[in-house]
Amino acid sequence: MDSYTDYLKEIEERKEQGLSPKPIDGGELLAEIISQIKDSGHEAREDSLKFLIYNTLPGTTSAAGVKAKFLKEIILGEVEVAEITPAFAFELLSHMKGGPSVEVLLDLALGSDEAIAQEAAAVLKTQVFLYEADTDRLKAAYQQGNPVAADILASYAKAEFFTKLPDVEEEIKVVTYIAAEGDISTDLLSPGNQAHSRSDRELHGKCMISPEAQAEIQELQKAHPGKRVMLIAEKGTMGVGSSRMSGVNNVALWTGKQASPYVPFVNIAPIVAGTNGISPIFLTTVDVTGGIGLDLKNWVKKLDANGKPVLNEAGDPVLEQAYSVATGTVLTINTKKKKLYNGDQELVDISSALTPQKLEFIKAGGSYSVVFGKKLQSFAASTLGVKPEPVFAPSKEISHEGQGLTAVEKIFNKNAVGVTKGAVLHAGSDVRVKVNIVGSQDTTGLMTSQELEAMAATVISPTVDGAYQSGCHTASVWDKKAQANIPRLMKFMHGFGLITARDPKGQYHAMTDVIHKVLNDLTVDDWAIIIGGDSHTRMSKGVAFGADSGTVALALATGEATMPIPESVKVTFKGDLKDHMDFRDVVHATQAQMLKKFGENVFQGRVIEVHIGTLPADQAFTFTDWTAEMKAKASICISQDDTLIESLEIAKSRIQIMIEKGMDNDNQVLQGLVDKANERIKEIKTGIKPALTPDADAKYSAEFVVDLDLIEEPMIADPDVNNEDVSKRYTHDTIRGVSYYGGEKKVDLGFVGSCMVHKGDLKIVAQMLKNLEAEQGKVTFNAPLVVAAPTYNIIDELKAEGDWDILQKYSGFEFNDDAPKGSARTEYENMMYLERPGCNLCMGNQEKAAKGDTVLATSTRLFQGRVVEDSERKKGESLLASTPVVVLSAILGRIPNMDEYKVAVEGIKLTKFAPPREALIS
Repeated sequence: MDSYTDYLKEIEERKEQGLSPKPIDGGELLAEIISQIKDSGHEAREDSLKFLIYNTLPGTTSAAGVKAKFLKEIILGEVEVAEITPAFAFELLSHMKGGPSVEVLLDLALGSDEAIAQEAAAVLKTQVFLYEADTDRLKAAYQQGNPVAADILASYAKAEFFTKLPDVEEEIKVVTYIAAEGDISTDLLSPGNQAHSRSDRELHGKCMISPEAQAEIQELQKAHPGKRVMLIAEKGTMGVGSSRMSGVNNVALWTGKQASPYVPFVNIAPIVAGTNGISPIFLTTVDVTGGIGLDLKNWVKKLDANGKPVLNEAGDPVLEQAYSVATGTVLTINTKKKKLYNGDQELVDISSALTPQKLEFIKAGGSYSVVFGKKLQSFAASTLGVKPEPVFAPSKEISHEGQGLTAVEKIFNKNAVGVTKGAVLHAGSDVRVKVNIVGSQDTTGLMTSQELEAMAATVISPTVDGAYQSGCHTASVWDKKAQANIPRLMKFMHGFGLITARDPKGQYHAMTDVIHKVLNDLTVDDWAIIIGGDSHTRMSKGVAFGADSGTVALALATGEATMPIPESVKVTFKGDLKDHMDFRDVVHATQAQMLKKFGENVFQGRVIEVHIGTLPADQAFTFTDWTAEMKAKASICISQDDTLIESLEIAKSRIQIMIEKGMDNDNQVLQGLVDKANERIKEIKTGIKPALTPDADAKYSAEFVVDLDLIEEPMIADPDVNNEDVSKRYTHDTIRGVSYYGGEKKVDLGFVGSCMVHKGDLKIVAQMLKNLEAEQGKVTFNAPLVVAAPTYNIIDELKAEGDWDILQKYSGFEFNDDAPKGSARTEYENMMYLERPGCNLCMGNQEKAAKGDTVLATSTRLFQGRVVEDSERKKGESLLASTPVVVLSAILGRIPNMDEYKVAVEGIKLTKFAPPREALIS
C-alpha cells in the first residue's frame, strides 16, 4: 500500500498550495487503486474510482496501460464494477488517445464476441493515434477476411473520425482582456524561472501573468457566461521570444475548453490576439491546441496630407486607434465570413487566422489529430485499394511559372511529402515536409515526453537523421528539482531513441552543452530541415524552426512537420568592417539599418536569407541565432563552397568527440551523421551538388543591403525600460552605439555566455585579460563577470591552446562537475565566475542577477524579469552587446567610451567578416 499512502501524502501537500491531486501516470499506483476498487468494502474505494476515471493520464503512460487492461476485463465480464458499465468502459477507452487503449480496442474488435467487436469498432472509428503495430494488425485481419477490420478501414478511408465531428461554430463570442501593452513575451505567460513546473499543468498555471490578472479573467468569465476570454497584446505582438507550449497551455487553462472530462488540466482552444498579430512560432503552438490567433491591426499609422506617416519627436510613426479592444469589450469572431465584429460593425478581416487548414485544426481540437488523421486515411485507402475521400483541405500548392526559387523554397521542395508530382512550390504553399534533425531542450522536454505519451508514440521515426535531448537549460544548478526531473527525462528520451546529454546508464559524463550549438554541429546538410524546442533553433546550415514541445514530439514520432513555405527577405552586405568592430555589432547594425530603411520590421514572420558566405558555421550562427529577436520565422546562411566544407569538417570532428565520449546509441545515429557529412563534402568537392544557393530570378518579400562602412562603434540592444511609450520597452529594436551612454552608465553585472557566443568569444576574454595585465600589472573587476562556455568541446580546445589558464587565473569561482552547485546564485562579488557550460543567466530559471541590476550581456534575452527582475529602487535592465564591450564594462563597472574601447581591443583578433566577393546565386 506504499504507493497509495505516498499519493495521499502528496495530495495533502498540494492542498496547502491550493492544488488538486496530481494526475496519475504511474502503473504501480494505479494497480493499487484498482485493487481497492475491486474490494467493495474498501474505505478508499470511492476516491479510488474518481482517481481511475478522472485523474489518470492517457496515452502510453504505464498508468494508461494498467487502466486499459482493467477496462478490457470489465467489457469482457471478467470483472464487475457497478459504477463502470461495459458501455462506460468503452467511453473511457475512447478518451485515452492511443497506445494501450488502441491495443485493447483492437483485441476486442478482432475478437470472437461479435457484439463486443461491433462496439469496439465503433470506438476505433473515432481514433486517429494509430501506429505501425496497430495498422499492421488491421491490415493483416483485413487480408484474412475479417469483416470488422474491413468496416473499420472503410471508415478510415472516408475519414469519418473527422467528418463526424461537430462543425466549427459560425459565431464565437469573445470578451477582451488586455494582458499587456506592447510586445508580450512568452515569459509573461510562462516565466522561465518557473520552468521546473511546466509538466505539472495546474501548478504551472498559477504563474501566468499574475494572480491579479487571473482573478480579473475569472471575473470576466462570470460576467460574460458563454463567451470566451480573448487575451490581447495591445500595441504589440503576442508571444514573442519563444514557442512556449507551456504558455499556450496556461492561456488555455484559464480561458480555453477542457479537452476531455476524464483528463484533468488539459485544456484546448485558447483565443489570443495582438495589434501586430502573433509571433510565428507561438502561432504554430496555438494551432497545436486548436486555438485561434488574430492579427487585430487596431492601431494604424497616422498619415499626413501626402499619405506619409507622421513621426513623433523620437522619429517613430504616430499611431491612431482604428477601433477599441479595451478589456471587457464583447466581440464576435465570424468563422464563415472570416471577419471580426463589434455588434454589427465589421472591424477587421481575419481570414489569415481562419484558413481551411486552421479551421480543420479548430474542428479536430488541434493539429496533431489532423496530421495523424491524414496519415491514417492514406493508409486505409491504400490497403483497400481505393482513393481517399477528398475530406481535408488540399495542400496549398502555389507555383509561379518562370519564377526561380529562394533558398527556403528549394529546401521545402526537396523535403516536401505528399505534393503533386513535379510541382514546383513557392512561398505560401502549405505542405508536409520531412524533418532531418530534431532537438528537445530540458525545460520543455518533460512536456515533449508527455506529448509523446499522449499521442501513443514509443520510438523515434526511422526517417529522422538525428535527434538530441539537451541538459543546458538546467545546467547551472543541480538542485532537487533538477535531480527529480532531468534523469527521468533523459531515461525516457534515451529509450525513445534520442542522443541524450545525460546517460541514464551512467557511462559517460553529463554534457550540459547549449542545445543550439550541438544541433548546429549535428546538422551536416545545408538542405536539411531542423525542428527544435526553443525559439533559438536557428542553424547556420539548413533551415531551422523553433517549435513548441508538441511540434517537437510530432516531428520525433512522425519524422514530419506541416507548415507554409515562408516568404524570404534577402540580406547582403557591402563595405568594410572596421578593425575595432566585432561581428556581433554587424548583427545589431543589421536590425538597426533595416528598421531605419523600411520604418517597420520586414523580417517579422519571414525567413532571412543572409548571404554571409565567408563565415564558418560557428561564427555565422551568431547572426542566425539573433534572427529570433528580429522576429523572423527562420534564417538561412548562404555559404561559399569552401566555407561550407570547413564548417562540415568542424562538425564532423565534434560529432566524433561525442562518439568517443560514448554518446552514440545502438542505432549509431552519430556515426550516421559523420557518414552523411563525408558524403556532403564529396558532393561539394566534385561539383555534383555545390553549396545551397538561391536562383538568380528568385522573388523576395524585400531585399536589404547592410552597409558595413556605417558601423563605426559597438552597438548595444537596449530594453529602454524608462521609455514613456510602454509598447517601446523590451522590444530588441532599440539599438544604440556605446557613445550614447557617454562612458557613464553603471553596469552591475557582465555576462559572457549563452548560444550567441562561440570559441572566439572566449579567446577574446582571455586576450583582453592578458593585454590589461601587461599594461596595468593586474586586472581589477569593478563589477562581476560571469563567463559560461557554450560547450565542453570549446573548453577542451581553450585548454589545449592555453587560453583557459588565464581565465582560471582571474576566476574567483570555477565550476566543478563532481560537485555541481545545489542552489542558484543571485548575489555576485566583483570577480570573474567560470560557470558550467549551458544557458546560465540567459535562461532566467536558475541563476539570476540581483533585483534592479543593470546587466550587460552577450545573451539574447532582455525581456522584463528574465535575466534580472525589478526592485523597488529601480527597474532591472538586461542590455545586450559584444563580448569585448561586456568584458570591459565589467572591469570598469560602467559602459566604456569609444577611446577606452579602442585601446582595450587593439591587437585583439575580433570576429571579423568580409562580404563574399561574388553574388551567391545559381
